[in-house]
Amino acid sequence: MLEASLKEECGVCGVFGHRDAGHLVYLGLTSLQHRGQESAGIVSWNGRMNRHAGMGLVFDVFKKENLQTLRGHAAIGHVRYSTHGSSVIKNAQPLLVSTPYGQVAVGHNGNFTNAEILKKKLELGGAIYQTTTDTEIILHLIAKSKKNNLPEAILHSLKRVEGAYSLLFACDRDSHNKPGSMMIAVRDPYGFRPLVLGRLGSSWVVASETCAFDLIGAKTEREIEPGEMIIIENNRNYKSVRLAERPTRSSMCIFEFIYFARPDSKIFGKSVYEVRRELGRQLAREAPPPPNIHSVIAVPDSSVVAALGYAEQARLPFEIGFIRSHYVGRTFIEPSKPMRDFRARIKYNPIRESLKGKSVVLIDDSIVRGTTSRKLIRMLRDAGVNQIHMRISSPPIVGSCYYGIDTPTTSELIASSHSVKQIRDFIGVDSLSYLSIEGMLRAAKGSTNQYCVSCFSGKYLTKIYQEESGKQS
Repeated sequence: MLEASLKEECGVCGVFGHRDAGHLVYLGLTSLQHRGQESAGIVSWNGRMNRHAGMGLVFDVFKKENLQTLRGHAAIGHVRYSTHGSSVIKNAQPLLVSTPYGQVAVGHNGNFTNAEILKKKLELGGAIYQTTTDTEIILHLIAKSKKNNLPEAILHSLKRVEGAYSLLFACDRDSHNKPGSMMIAVRDPYGFRPLVLGRLGSSWVVASETCAFDLIGAKTEREIEPGEMIIIENNRNYKSVRLAERPTRSSMCIFEFIYFARPDSKIFGKSVYEVRRELGRQLAREAPPPPNIHSVIAVPDSSVVAALGYAEQARLPFEIGFIRSHYVGRTFIEPSKPMRDFRARIKYNPIRESLKGKSVVLIDDSIVRGTTSRKLIRMLRDAGVNQIHMRISSPPIVGSCYYGIDTPTTSELIASSHSVKQIRDFIGVDSLSYLSIEGMLRAAKGSTNQYCVSCFSGKYLTKIYQEESGKQS
């Protein structure tokens, strides 16, 4: 369970060379729904570009009549939770615009760290923005490029972009700028966000996670490498192009394993389920349970696999402590201040029969502000739990993320200004322990030369600019 203040990112899915491409992308997006519930959209190509997007979940945005307008042999789609730009329909992706290279659609997972600087420079050059999302910046850069075709224009434009991006483009012209269709997938040189390539018969598929492939019956071919552009113009093969000289290290977001990615996905070459379970095992090695614990429970759903690993390593029974309602949308109306606990209570309900009179280890994947954890602990106390020993399957979050996760400011993160003991007292548990950075990397079978741990270390790999002034921090 990640607190509401640390929001989910985005997911992309594309299919090229299948007569039901639009419908397959629709299905793929349902598998990526966990990556964004704010809006969803699809752009297809059938002699011309067609787009449909809306606010809400995939199943709510797309009806039968919408999918009929999205027929064609190529399509890309996007599910969004805003990390840059407000939550309004004009920011729903994929964005679709007319350029010197034909109609171009783009979906983006990530965050351009120099977005505000680029935006101001483009505005001085006459750019007029239709959205408030940083994704539109890349379209303005492409439109201003004087290269021969879209792939070259993208390569030229990305030289000016800093930060994290997994981009998926669709175009109604080929690389010779003639009528046709083309799908392009690009991953930033550090590989912050996942992007995978697959096959469905003779068709090509691209998605943020492999769980989208599983639903539509596609086979995973490989990861799109950091700093790689994949250009697909026919069903037989694709062209691979390097963006620039590859950095000496990658910086894949380790939080994908901790929280974002689905356990049934394989990203960064590893099973999310296996890594998440090993996070729990490693946590039990570093922070074993005290004596006389009855069971291990989890804050559902993202902490369940780690809790299973913890219980296995600690040789304790795993019990269901909370039931989570999956029907509480993000548009839930905030109650008045005297009823402020209802947001947590409407989402989680403890099972009193399995908790009353017990001493438990409670596993969660992270603590952000600490307010949600405090409410959950109060609910367990009310249910009659004797002792609550909380264990977190990640290190303390001490820095905001600038690479595609919408975190609070650093000052709002409780671990940035409070010790573990102070956090323990604030949320009201009997003991509190976090997984170490070293243990987290060991569980993921990697190092700081492979994974981004900036939110845990406060040290950033790329330049970070203050939005208000455009100054580097």
